[in-house]
Amino acid sequence: MQDLEITFLGTGSAVPLPNRGHPSIHLRYSGYRFLWDCGEGTQVQLRRAKLSSLKISHVFITHWHGDHFLGLPGLIQSMNLEGRTKSLVVFGPKGIDEFMPRILELGYYDKTYEVEYWEAKPGILWETEEFTVSAFPVEHGTPAVGYVFQEKPKRKMLEDKLRELGIPRGPLWGELQRGNEIEWEGKIIGPEQVTLEIPGRKIVYTGDTRPCEATIEAAKDADLLIHDATFSHDVLERAKETWHSTAREAGRIAREAGVKQLVLTGFSKRYKDEELVKLWEEARKEFDNVVIARDLEKVVL
Repeated sequence: MQDLEITFLGTGSAVPLPNRGHPSIHLRYSGYRFLWDCGEGTQVQLRRAKLSSLKISHVFITHWHGDHFLGLPGLIQSMNLEGRTKSLVVFGPKGIDEFMPRILELGYYDKTYEVEYWEAKPGILWETEEFTVSAFPVEHGTPAVGYVFQEKPKRKMLEDKLRELGIPRGPLWGELQRGNEIEWEGKIIGPEQVTLEIPGRKIVYTGDTRPCEATIEAAKDADLLIHDATFSHDVLERAKETWHSTAREAGRIAREAGVKQLVLTGFSKRYKDEELVKLWEEARKEFDNVVIARDLEKVVL
């Protein structure tokens, strides 16, 4: 099984703090590297985390509030200065055709690589043989999306069963592992007879949002839900006014979606680090397995 590593580069909200930067998450899976959001300071955090910006192939922006995308101009130009030649792909919600040309025109620099950009419409945006990345709508008072990383299921060979049937190791095993039927000694052998399907891992990131049914649907049975928890529940009205969630609301969404673990992020500057335990306790009233995201901390699945 491939390592799936998530590094929280920034876990704050609109106003950054010295130890809590603007939102950005780095995902590493097999040979792939990509970002969810790219707030100011992302490239500095990448260096602090000892992660190479040149290996990043895709950037997925949740919405066009500055704290979620203003790290892009610097990141793009730094990649250029470091001699990048491979194209970079940027996805974002409605408005990307307006924002990305402006970002690419900022400053004087000779472009050494192409930057492609596409609107993140609901559904699959990027697919490989091993995983998909999809978008789903969220509620933030402006065009906004969340993202789902879904690893494709794998098949484990039941070697005892294969030996019992007398099927030799080789190409036939490969066909069965790919989910195809084979013919052996005049009989059709289906993959379900000799393999065990192992579900792929699933990670969901909401970006900024009010609690919504779309998140519950997208996060159904996810291994990890990374959810907006900008405020504590005693300022619920403020959360509603600004289209954010409270920690307790994030806990409810995690419970209703049946996820395995909830990570809270996107914290308001009003909460000092030692006060984040209050948000953790609130979320725990709704859901047991809760983690507070902190800058440069990693989660490995």
